[in-house]
Amino acid sequence: MAAMIAARACGTPRLDAPRGATYITDRPVSINFQPVSTSPRQRRKEARPQELLAAALALFVEKGFAATRSEEVARRAGVSKGTLYLYYPSKEELFKAVVRENLSTHIAEGAEIVATMPGSVSELLRFVMAEWWRRVGLGPAGGISKIMMAEARNFPELARFYVDEVIVPTHKLLGGLVQRGIACGEFRPVSVTDTVHVLIGPMLHMILYEHSFGACRMHGPAIDPPAVLATQMDLILRGLQAAPAPETPQAAGRPLR
Repeated sequence: MAAMIAARACGTPRLDAPRGATYITDRPVSINFQPVSTSPRQRRKEARPQELLAAALALFVEKGFAATRSEEVARRAGVSKGTLYLYYPSKEELFKAVVRENLSTHIAEGAEIVATMPGSVSELLRFVMAEWWRRVGLGPAGGISKIMMAEARNFPELARFYVDEVIVPTHKLLGGLVQRGIACGEFRPVSVTDTVHVLIGPMLHMILYEHSFGACRMHGPAIDPPAVLATQMDLILRGLQAAPAPETPQAAGRPLR
């Protein structure tokens, strides 16, 4: 995206000033550079929100939302509870910030990529699913989905937030791709909503397994996520593929009878 913006900027024609006019860039500029504080204390203060979010994510995934206490998050981040509340006034607000940092950001980036990346819809769909697993499924962020599945009923306000922030945008992103494939004739007409559920199902299963039985190191049916994802996409895309138009006698070079 940055490269595209830069390319566009380079291609923008220069606007010449009217005769006799001058711009700020035409005048000599004297710049007084003020020294920027690079003390360890200043750097630590700037990094603190990220440290708090990282500590909160780790504890939420380990213990769940209800069982995690704010003072534990502060202790793991190396700050006082009061400092934690300066940045995030409640545990609920801290959890929302964790969701935005680890899930919402990736969904928004995925939507931006899909809107600008050329290529077939099948390849875009493969890319989006693989990137989601790479960015979310492989790390602790996937555990947020398990937390919401387990605790949504006890925290309906957080559940509503998660639906609005994660579930709805994800369905919009994947559904938009499926609809795009149908519109251009690459996919056959199918229920977009049902197809999105079929896309998400195996991914969600692997995430839940990894953060439950996988976390306990129990020996069960082996799951190779990249292989499962490749198989899923092969089956789904073959099922979505539009059937070729029936061959006409003229196209086949056969005489009409």
